[in-house]
Amino acid sequence: MIPENDLPQIVIPKEKALFWMDRFGRWHNDSGRFEHKGIIDYFNASICRDEGGYFVSQSREAVREKVYFYFEDTPLFVVDVRVDDPIELVLNTREKLNLSPQDLFVSKDHLYMRRDDERIKFTDRAMIKLSAQLEYEDGRYCFVSGGVRHILPDQ
Repeated sequence: MIPENDLPQIVIPKEKALFWMDRFGRWHNDSGRFEHKGIIDYFNASICRDEGGYFVSQSREAVREKVYFYFEDTPLFVVDVRVDDPIELVLNTREKLNLSPQDLFVSKDHLYMRRDDERIKFTDRAMIKLSAQLEYEDGRYCFVSGGVRHILPDQ
């Protein structure tokens, strides 16, 4: 069996991709929004990034397919939150990372966290789980953690 990294690669540019992601993290194709949870989870778990951008990949029939795709906002979403110390975020890619209050920001009334040059958007479900830590006062959003109020910049 050939190691995955040694397989011949087929690369599809995003202009030719048959699917895309909307601003809420939902996958679509010409037939409409993806509905099957297993397919959605598979696509989300296969999101990767390289110098060419974000893509999904799979290995099949002795080739590795790499498909760059269009997304309206960001391809990375917080889909679950484990409120603990520290607060753990679960991304749509299944990656887990700790919440970093100093990296939070608001854009068009949506909560994001910056990781290096990536934007990670919080879903409504994640926002509900964080609602006890979020405040709105004097036209500014704040995240409260450990008794410390972090004013969230609006970008």
